[in-house]
Amino acid sequence: MNQYAVPTKESRRLPWIDGARGFAIFGIFVVNIGAFSAPYFLYGGASNTSPVDQFIEVLIDIFFQASFYTLFSLLFGFGFQMMKDSLVEKNLSVFPVLGRRLMMLIIFGLIHAFLIWHGDILLTYGIIGLFLLAFLHVKGKTLLAWALVLMGVSVGLISISLYDFRHYLGQANFFAAEQAINHYQSGNLLKIWEQNYRDWVYANGGESYFLLIGTLLPLFLVGMLIAKKRWLHEPEKHQPFLRRLWLVSLVMFAGLKAGPYMFGNPAWFSMIQDNIGGAFSALFYILSITFLFQMPRISKLFKPFQYVGRMALTNYIAQSLICFVLFYIVGLYSSITPASSMLIVVIIYSIQVVWSKWLLARFRFGPLEWLWRSVTYKKVQKLRRKEEAKIL
Repeated sequence: MNQYAVPTKESRRLPWIDGARGFAIFGIFVVNIGAFSAPYFLYGGASNTSPVDQFIEVLIDIFFQASFYTLFSLLFGFGFQMMKDSLVEKNLSVFPVLGRRLMMLIIFGLIHAFLIWHGDILLTYGIIGLFLLAFLHVKGKTLLAWALVLMGVSVGLISISLYDFRHYLGQANFFAAEQAINHYQSGNLLKIWEQNYRDWVYANGGESYFLLIGTLLPLFLVGMLIAKKRWLHEPEKHQPFLRRLWLVSLVMFAGLKAGPYMFGNPAWFSMIQDNIGGAFSALFYILSITFLFQMPRISKLFKPFQYVGRMALTNYIAQSLICFVLFYIVGLYSSITPASSMLIVVIIYSIQVVWSKWLLARFRFGPLEWLWRSVTYKKVQKLRRKEEAKIL
């Protein structure tokens, strides 16, 4: 029988991985809306005086900031390894399929980054993901060694530099922030796109991509390692090890993400807090969700995240499109509080849960997932479900 590349069948999906992916989409939205709604995340300044808003910002910094793009990065590497294993199982060539998948992600990223929002992560994932092709046939120990060296060297060297210049950190670029407010509130699409391009260059120009290679690639590699070892494929089998890892991740999460607030949350420590602490918080979240999914009654509470997670790309782009309209077209840019932004997140995400459930009852994929898979496998994927096969 001739084998050909096809997407993962629903019967072989891991529901806790879909749930973790949907949870990551929620957490990313919580962080992203702060950068989408005002220039201060990028350029500094504008401290909120309301005690409620300050409290919300601290909670976001500890529990969300750098905890969910790291979670999504682990899941990216995990999915990459799963796809590779599926192709090898069918005795198919790995590089063409995975190469097309990454190139399509880069195309999605280019459109998203320059026409919708400068804070796009898809373009970065696609470009840095190309490095994973060099790690497809290495041992688990090699994956871990590369991850530790890359993360340790990049975070260590930059943290030393930040400490040396600690007295100059935290200064705001008020001119750039004011310019962003004027352009995004103008209602002029060309000015909005021009400012969006400036913001992207400011955030990603110069040495930024080298920094991202040193911080994102290690997370991709750890995700690949987790999938290669099948620790989350068979959590019951590996429960003793996973519980020890969960405890270590919890202690490191608390110590590196919340601990700095006991010492004034120094800016020079941010690389360690975000990248090392964020990596451990991501491990804590994915392991916690995996354990909870093994409890039938509790797992039902995570079903909404599972719906969103199965359409992660579509929902991620949809959040940006909605925010583009709300903040740049309707005119909410730089005019809402952190408390208001969290309310917007909850409302939009709740709508996405309902929409995702409705759509997945009728179609096998979300619209962008369908396009991505069709290009990846060079075959138009069946989209509609048969009536008798509607299973959610």
